[in-house]
Amino acid sequence: MLDFAVLLALLALIIVVARLAGAAVARIGIPPVVGEIAAGVLLGPSLLGVQLSQDLFPVDQRGFLDVLARVGLVLFMFVVGLELDLSLVRGREKVAVSVSLTSIALPFALGIGLAHLFVSSGATEALKPADAEFWPFALFMGAAMSITAFPVLARILTDRRMHRTETGGLALACAATDDIIAWTLLAVVLAIAGVDAGHGHLPAWAIYLAVPFVAVAVFVVRPALSGLTRAYQRAGELTPTILSVVLVGMLLFSATTEVLGIHYIFGAFLFGAIIPHENAAALRHEILVRLEQISVLLLLPVFFLLSGLKVDIRGLGTEHIVPMLGILAVAIVGKYVGAYVGARLQQVPHWQASSLGLLMNTRGLTELIILNVGLEKGLLSQELFTMMVVMALVTTVMTGPLLSFVYPQRRVARDIAEAERAALGAEAVDRILVLARDGQDNRLPVELAVAALAGARPAEIVLADLTPQGRPLEVGSGLSLDLAEMAAAMERQQVLVHLGEELGVPVRVIAHPSADVEQDLVELVGALAPQGLVAWSDDPSLAAVVAANESPVVVVAAGTTPPAPDAPVVVDWAPGSDGEAAVVHGARVALARGATLALRGEGGRRQAAVRSALEARGVRFADPAADAGPLAAVPLEVGAFGGGAAVRVRAELDAAPVDFGAVPLAAEAVV
Repeated sequence: MLDFAVLLALLALIIVVARLAGAAVARIGIPPVVGEIAAGVLLGPSLLGVQLSQDLFPVDQRGFLDVLARVGLVLFMFVVGLELDLSLVRGREKVAVSVSLTSIALPFALGIGLAHLFVSSGATEALKPADAEFWPFALFMGAAMSITAFPVLARILTDRRMHRTETGGLALACAATDDIIAWTLLAVVLAIAGVDAGHGHLPAWAIYLAVPFVAVAVFVVRPALSGLTRAYQRAGELTPTILSVVLVGMLLFSATTEVLGIHYIFGAFLFGAIIPHENAAALRHEILVRLEQISVLLLLPVFFLLSGLKVDIRGLGTEHIVPMLGILAVAIVGKYVGAYVGARLQQVPHWQASSLGLLMNTRGLTELIILNVGLEKGLLSQELFTMMVVMALVTTVMTGPLLSFVYPQRRVARDIAEAERAALGAEAVDRILVLARDGQDNRLPVELAVAALAGARPAEIVLADLTPQGRPLEVGSGLSLDLAEMAAAMERQQVLVHLGEELGVPVRVIAHPSADVEQDLVELVGALAPQGLVAWSDDPSLAAVVAANESPVVVVAAGTTPPAPDAPVVVDWAPGSDGEAAVVHGARVALARGATLALRGEGGRRQAAVRSALEARGVRFADPAADAGPLAAVPLEVGAFGGGAAVRVRAELDAAPVDFGAVPLAAEAVV
């Protein structure tokens, strides 16, 4: 009998334990979903024992929890389909197909062979359910070995910033292709098992209706769903009507595939996959925000718990050690070697192919879903289910540490910088790198960068606006806040792009979250090799970036704002090459702004010679004493600083110099 108070208390306990476990493993670099799955296992008989587990989660309450878990699976599989973006494969079709086919074919074949060993070995006969026919059992084992968890893999790539690298792009393309092939393969296997076992609510032949059903979904329902995009654009938001249509479609598709004898998760996945992608990014995002949170935070932890209640590690004995090792070997070696060989067949470098092999081994939640389907369909025994869950956890946990060895973060940063340099192209002859700062008026550094170019064409300004990456992404973490911050940043950047257009120099923006801003900027400087660098004095990465830079540097004092258009440019005269470089840069700024140049300080004959040369180039000079009033109101002052480090643009004459390392800046370097 249902005790509603007990049920609510159980839900609260499940959520708390799942979140704590996910947060704990995330601290050591393991995907949070692994901790949540493990928490379900620990709440089951594996740790608490059968009796205590039943006392804590009464059997008469589990039926209601099972309903919640199934609804959570429907929502989650819809989200998986919705996040599947075939545009990831564009341009990488050959590698994606090659890696996907080989990384599925090899573990699939090895899984069938392992199933044969389980059946032929008397000691492990119990691993195959007594009621299961051999081929459905063997085919399911092969399919279960072949799965890659696309959602978990995508979040691993995002956490490691690899989604911006060629390797990450290939992994996403391969995983997307793998998802389509593997889920189709699993559907076929379950269809065969359904025919053999007489599952489903219709006659056995009705399962073949799945083929025309998919055709209708793709060629009839999918075009009709484009109306959702138009309705969203008219309303400007996700209305209850639009969301209702989505929910109804998801539920009806799930019900249809369940009735046909396959499984309800395939209907949810299929409906998510056919939601239009063209001009529908905002619509898909809002649907994800509404559905993913409730699915992952409330309903999936229930699924993890119920799965954990079916896992009993205590029930495994010494006779299961060899089968366990066999399962791990087939799963890991089959997936890794298959992906590696598929990549090498397409001339992918060794280290990149190895990274793909490790990434494609990620199984996580997707594997757990499949294993529950197999247990529900009578294709897995209790002992085999337990060992396969252990395999899913091991293969997901090992991905991060092994990937750090094969593809370290320094190489990731370098590849990101190379990808960004390649995206910029090689057309520009002169390139100035500007390090933007949130909270500062970045118009001034852009103006100074234009002035530093001194009319050189073709040229461009590269604006680096990297932001520290927040908390690691997890399944169901949602991206609303991140997208809002990105939208605000894009608005700021667009102002600077328009400013560049007004000044006649294109501004190209490099902006993305970064787990190590300083390292990414250092790698970016190395990849771009700019002809000049403009940065704010309070930039925490400035010291490292200046040390890695070999071009003239302009450092803008924090808080300096663009002066009035007619405000003179003031330069403190200082002997030496840096002082003269400051004068030259100040002259460029004055020319670019159509303003006058004022020199402060006596410099004797050398100053007179520099002034005469600049006047010959059209620079107009002003008396600094006569312009003291306007300068005090809107100063723009240029001077050398830091013992040969750089040219510094500053708001106050007595601003304390900052030593950013010895980077010589000769006058001729900026003339």
